[in-house]
Amino acid sequence: QVQLVESGGGLVQTGGSLRLSCIASGVTFSRYAMGWFRQAPGKEREFVAGVDATGDHPDYAEFVKGRFTVSRDNAKNTAFLQMTRLKPEDAAVYYCAQGRGFDVVTIVQGYDSWGQGTQVTVSS
Repeated sequence: QVQLVESGGGLVQTGGSLRLSCIASGVTFSRYAMGWFRQAPGKEREFVAGVDATGDHPDYAEFVKGRFTVSRDNAKNTAFLQMTRLKPEDAAVYYCAQGRGFDVVTIVQGYDSWGQGTQVTVSS
């Protein structure tokens, strides 16, 4: 059974930084893309960033390009999302997800397993 556990969320001021981590178990981690999504109250879950199984090919939503960096450590079964220059509109619950294949996809349906989410709050 696949288990994904996120950590690293919290309260930060506008312009601050956070680093989210996602530790996976029960899966051959290095075979699958990993994605990060977020969901704010009353809004749809949206793609933020993802990285392919090798870690060599990241992909980003336009609204985080230049501010967020996605990465992974396959030896540690861990994915990361480094978030900088945070804005109030970045506040949401952030989820990591295990992709169904090798490459990143940007839709929710492209992911098999999800973490429980970690709250990110950005004060203005």
